[in-house]
Amino acid sequence: MAGGWHTQRWTDEFTRQAAMFRAAVGEADPAAAVPSCPGWTFTELVLHVGRFLQTSLEYLRSGSTARLRLPPVPVDVVPLEYLDAQLALAAEVLPAVPGNRPAWTFSPASPDLAWVWHRRIAHEVDLRRWDAQAALRSLVPGDADFAVDGIEESLGTLLAAKYAADVPPTAKGTALVRLTDVPEAWVVRLEPGSVPEVRAAWPGEETDALVSGEAVIVHYGLWGRVPLPAEGDRDVLGVLRLD
Repeated sequence: MAGGWHTQRWTDEFTRQAAMFRAAVGEADPAAAVPSCPGWTFTELVLHVGRFLQTSLEYLRSGSTARLRLPPVPVDVVPLEYLDAQLALAAEVLPAVPGNRPAWTFSPASPDLAWVWHRRIAHEVDLRRWDAQAALRSLVPGDADFAVDGIEESLGTLLAAKYAADVPPTAKGTALVRLTDVPEAWVVRLEPGSVPEVRAAWPGEETDALVSGEAVIVHYGLWGRVPLPAEGDRDVLGVLRLD
């Protein structure tokens, strides 16, 4: 799997992040704004996470290797009740599905295996936990090891998914993503019409853009939650950002 992570670790991280997310949204005013998600209130945030879990878990439950026609967006639901039902379902499904079970995934750079969804679910709930806690000014610091895994997912899986979109990026160039508190560093090569190449950086490499900072800052910076510590080609850096 990915960098020492496996389904049990992602499931454990999901459990931790989900508990913090549920506590935050439970104390928030449903009509209050979520500044890191422009235009959203806490109601929209809760419904988003519930819907995300409902659709993602369907691939784990079904084992389908083809893209599914997903259930319709629910209407007339009580947001927190809907969220609680999906969190409970995730708590059952995630530990029960082995990571090597076939399942359709969303990126041309990822295998069609269940662990891709275990990882995506853990990081999506973490990101939304950040959104909720930041809005309440009760932000819990992130973990460097989990952040490194999130950066690897962003560069190695989610970036490729952008290139599979109807209007893929057109920037061309290279970027070095270097962490200052842990030894990891990657080089990303962008070429229109191709899945980005992502590999470990070599000493002394020169690139068109540089991202350099602590793992947690780089991770949330790629998602637009904090300023990304970066310099160089703005078009290349724009492709790296996932917000």
